[in-house]
Amino acid sequence: MDFNMKKLASDAGIFFTRAVQFTEEKFGQAEKTELDAHFENLLARADSTKNWTEKILRQTEVLLQPNPSARVEEFLYEKLDRKVPSRVTNGELLAQYMAEAASELGPATPYGKTLIKVSEAEKLLGAAERDFIHTASISFLTPLRNFLEGDWKTIAKERRLLQNRRLDLDACKARLKKAKAAEAKATLWNDEVDKAEQELRVAQTEFDRQAEVTRLLLEGISSTHVNHLRCLHEFIKSQTIYYAQGYRHMLDLQKQLGRFPGTFVGTTEPASPPLSSTSPTTAAATMPVVPTVAGLSPPGEAALCLEEVAPPASGTRKARVLYDYEAADSSELALLADELITVYSLPGMDPDWLIGERGNKKGKVPVTYLELLS
Repeated sequence: MDFNMKKLASDAGIFFTRAVQFTEEKFGQAEKTELDAHFENLLARADSTKNWTEKILRQTEVLLQPNPSARVEEFLYEKLDRKVPSRVTNGELLAQYMAEAASELGPATPYGKTLIKVSEAEKLLGAAERDFIHTASISFLTPLRNFLEGDWKTIAKERRLLQNRRLDLDACKARLKKAKAAEAKATLWNDEVDKAEQELRVAQTEFDRQAEVTRLLLEGISSTHVNHLRCLHEFIKSQTIYYAQGYRHMLDLQKQLGRFPGTFVGTTEPASPPLSSTSPTTAAATMPVVPTVAGLSPPGEAALCLEEVAPPASGTRKARVLYDYEAADSSELALLADELITVYSLPGMDPDWLIGERGNKKGKVPVTYLELLS
C-alpha cells in the first residue's frame, strides 16, 4: 500500500515538473531542446500523411456509400465486430420497382417491355456496383484504416513519450543550471551539483534512446506511401472494371431498345429533341444513341414519300452498319451489322437520319448506327 502511494506521489511530481517546464517554455522563461531539421521534416511529413489519409478515407467512404445513416450503421457493426447486413444497392432497388411496375402495367405493352429491359440492365449495374464496393473496401479502405488505427497510433504514442523525455531533459538542465548558480554563491554543497549532473545524464540518455525509436518509426512513413500507392492502383483497377461493366450493360440496353418498333407511335406529345448531335458529315459516336422518335417525321415536316425520293445532285456516300436495326415502320430501312449501304441526305431532313439504299430498297436510317466512309 505504501509502495503504491509513493508511486502515485512520484508520478504526480513528474507530471507537475513537466507541466511547469512546458508552461515556462510557452512564456519564453525556459530553454527548450530543439530537434534537428531532418527530424522536424519527418514529423511534418508524418502529420501530412495522417491528415490526408483521413480525408481520402472519409471521402472514399462517401463515394462508396453516399447514405450517411448507412455509413454510421456499418461503422457500429464494425466496432461491435459483427458482420454488416447485406444491403441492396440503389440500382437493384430501382430494378425491382421497374419489374413490379411492368408486371402491373402490362408486360406485353411497349412501356412494359421497355421497363423489363431497363430493369434487367439496372440489376446488372447494381450487381457491378456491389462488387466494386466490396473490392474497393478490401483493397483500399482497409489498408488506410489499418495505418490510422495501427501504425499511426504507435507513432503518436512514441511521439508523446519523446515529448515527455524532452521535458524531463530540459527540467534537468534547468535544475543543474540553478545548482551551479547556487554553488557559485557558496550556498550549496558540491554533492547537489553532482546529483543534478547525474540526473541530466540519465535524462539525456533516455531522450536520445526515445528520439532514435521515434525517428525509425517516422522514416517508416516512406514504406507507408509505397503501400498506399499499391492500394491506390488496386482501387483504380476495380473502378475501371466497374465503369467498363456499366458501359457494356448500357450499350447492350441501347441496342435492345433500338429494336423495339413503334414504341412512340400514336403519342400526341411533341417530339423530344434528338439525343445525338451527329450530322451526316461526321462519323457516328462509338456508343449508339437511340433516336428519340423512331420512324416519325419531325413536327411540321411532311411524310416522306420514298418512291419520289432521288439521290441529290451532290452525290452519295457509302456507310458501314455498326449494329442491327429493326425498322419501326415502312418508311425506315432495316439494317444488319457490318453490311454496306448507300446513304444521302435531303434538304429539311432531321440531321439524325439519312436516306439509306440497299439494292432496290430504300428508307430512313439512324445516323448513330452508321460509320460513314470517305
